[in-house]
Amino acid sequence: MHSKQALLRDFVADCGEDAGISDPDAMVQTDRTMVQDPTMAGSVAVNSPAAQVETVIDLDAIAHNVRVLREYAGDAGVMAVVKGDGYNHGAAQVGRAALAAGAVELGVTTITEALDLRAAGIDAPILSWLNAVDADYTAAVAAGIELGVSSVWQLRAIEQAARATGVTATVALKVDTGLNRNGVSDMEYPQVLALLRELVDERAVRFRAIFSHLAHADTPQHPGNDRQRDRLLDAIAQAKEFGLEPELAHLANSAAALARPDLTFDMVRPGIAMYGLSPLEETNFGLRPAMTFQAQVVLVKRVAEGEGVSYGHEWVAPRDTTVALIPAGYADGVFRPLGGRISVRIGERDYPSVGRVCMDQLVVDLGDDATGVAEGDTAVLFGGGPGQTHPQRWADLLGTIHYEIVCSPRGRVVRRYVGGGACS
Repeated sequence: MHSKQALLRDFVADCGEDAGISDPDAMVQTDRTMVQDPTMAGSVAVNSPAAQVETVIDLDAIAHNVRVLREYAGDAGVMAVVKGDGYNHGAAQVGRAALAAGAVELGVTTITEALDLRAAGIDAPILSWLNAVDADYTAAVAAGIELGVSSVWQLRAIEQAARATGVTATVALKVDTGLNRNGVSDMEYPQVLALLRELVDERAVRFRAIFSHLAHADTPQHPGNDRQRDRLLDAIAQAKEFGLEPELAHLANSAAALARPDLTFDMVRPGIAMYGLSPLEETNFGLRPAMTFQAQVVLVKRVAEGEGVSYGHEWVAPRDTTVALIPAGYADGVFRPLGGRISVRIGERDYPSVGRVCMDQLVVDLGDDATGVAEGDTAVLFGGGPGQTHPQRWADLLGTIHYEIVCSPRGRVVRRYVGGGACS
C-alpha cells in the first residue's frame, strides 16, 4: 500500500484547494477506490475482501451531475446539499467531489453534520438550517458555520454563542413563504429583523442570506411556486426597510434549478439531482445515478419441482430449477414487500426474486440458465448502469419516491467509492 502521507500530498496538490480541503489527514485515496471507515470522518483505503453487500458510489457521476446543474444555474452559484450523510452516499466524499466540480458551498440540516464536514477537512462555506434548542451553536460559530435562523429564540442562541466565542456569527434568514415547516413566520419576522439589525450593528452577527424552500417544485408550473417567489421578494424588501441587505438569496431546489430558471436568484440548492436521480419524471436531464446497491451470490443450489422457497413457501418451484441466494434483506435496506416483485441483475441477465425477503437474504430463480452464475458473482439490486434496475422501479412498487430508496441501504452494507470525481 502506498504511504498515507504521499497519497495525501498528491491529492491535495491536485485538487485539495478546489475541493475545499484544508486538512489532508482527513482522507486517503488509493487506486481511486475508497472504503468508508466508521472511526474516521473521511475515508480510508484498505486491502480487504469484497463486501457481501455494498453500495458503490461513483464520484465521477457526482461531478458530472454538478456540472449539469451548473449549466442550468447560469450565473447563480450551486450549493451542494449533503444532508443525511449525503443522501446516504457519504457527505464528506460527495462534498469534496461536488466542490471540485464547481459547487461553491455545501448545505446540511444539523450543526453536527456541518461539524463532521469541518472535521473531514472541508473549509468551504457550509450552511446548517435545522437545529434544536440545545444544539451546539458555540461550536458552530467557532467553526465558521453559517446558521439558518427561523425564530427569535434561535437568533438569541446564536447571539450568545457569538459573544461566548468572540467570533462574529454568520446567519441566513430562513423565511416561511408557504411550505409551513421550518422558517420565520410572518408574525415573528419583524421581531427577527429588529433583533438582527441590533446584532449586525454590534458586529456580533454577519447577515449573509435570505432563503426559503418550495412546496410544489416537483410541479414546476404550479402557481404556488410563483407565490413563494413573490413572498421571498417581499421578505427581502422588508429586510431592506431595516437597513439589512442580504448578500445572497436562494429558493430553488433540484426541481426548480432544472425547470424554473426564473427562481434561481443568486444560488440554487440541488439535493437529489446531484446524486443522479431526476426530481421530475418526464426527463432525467442527462443525470447519472451515483449509487449501485449490490451483493455477492453466496450460494447456488438446485430446488426440485414442488418444493417451496423461503418463509411461508409463498413461492413453490413450478419445475426443477436452480436458485441463487443473495445475502441482503430488510436489515440491509431491501424492503420486505419487494419479495417476488423485483429482479436482480447477475452478469447480463435479470433474474426474478422468489419468495419472501428475509432479514438477511433473498432468493432469485435462475431457471434453466444457471450455468453462467456462480458463488461470488455480483448481483445488482439497483443502480444506474445499462440494464440495471433503476431506484425509481423500487419506488413505484412501494408507492414512495426514489429519495427513500437510496437512503435505505444500511446496517451491514459497506460503502465503497470509485472514480476520482472532478479530480480524475
